[in-house]
Amino acid sequence: MSASSAIAVPSIPAVIDLEASGFGSNSYPIEVGFALPNGRLACTLIRPEPEWTHWDESAYAVHGITRDLLMAFGKPANQVAHWLNQQLKGMTVYSDAWGHDYAWLAILFDAANLAPSFKLDHLASIMPECEAARWNSIHQDIEKELGLKRHRASNDALMLQRTWVRLMDSNRFTHA
Repeated sequence: MSASSAIAVPSIPAVIDLEASGFGSNSYPIEVGFALPNGRLACTLIRPEPEWTHWDESAYAVHGITRDLLMAFGKPANQVAHWLNQQLKGMTVYSDAWGHDYAWLAILFDAANLAPSFKLDHLASIMPECEAARWNSIHQDIEKELGLKRHRASNDALMLQRTWVRLMDSNRFTHA
């Protein structure tokens, strides 16, 4: 039995993505989105808690979400955490930036005084190591095909999910 066959690999994984105020230890989540195996996409902006003040212009240059937009249209952390728990209950959701997303989800759920009802895991945990080199090329192809212009959490989750599916499908044929 090979190491990869011991991994329980879903046919299509649930993928989550977060955008944040920055990249350092004082950063916090500002948007969360996911792509479910059934094709459903959802995302929401997160209104910063009063103590969440860090703002990094380099992160803003990536996501383009202003703090004013968050204050006007973001949902409170408590509401977002409850919503995620309802939508993702019992699932394992995958992230390509597990370390960052884990920390940002912890900040969100801590602010809501809740525990997640879902498990977060790294997308790499369900991908053969030998395929990591092909990831960027396939991801760029998917990005072009989808034609998504905005760097937003649900769009990113969809691109990650479709990249994984295509990579795994091509792996089945080239390594069968």
